[in-house]
Amino acid sequence: MQKILVLTVVFVAALASAAQAQPADKKGDKPAAGKVKVYDFSGDTIEGDLIRPEGTTVDARDFAKHSSLITIRKDFIKEIIKSAEDL
Repeated sequence: MQKILVLTVVFVAALASAAQAQPADKKGDKPAAGKVKVYDFSGDTIEGDLIRPEGTTVDARDFAKHSSLITIRKDFIKEIIKSAEDL
């Protein structure tokens, strides 16, 4: 168990030493002059048609309206009083 722990610590230490930042430019944080690229798409013309499916669109179906499954009981208060008397 100790060998696995030691190997893990050594592996993490090796990765930490390899993960160093890139060296800074001599000029500071400014990018190098040769690395800036500019793309110009002003002369490109795109031609084409909009492709749509044929037919009509179908909206989502309406759900059926059902009556409520909850019924209000009229004799509920009498049953509460009866259960309280049984205590």
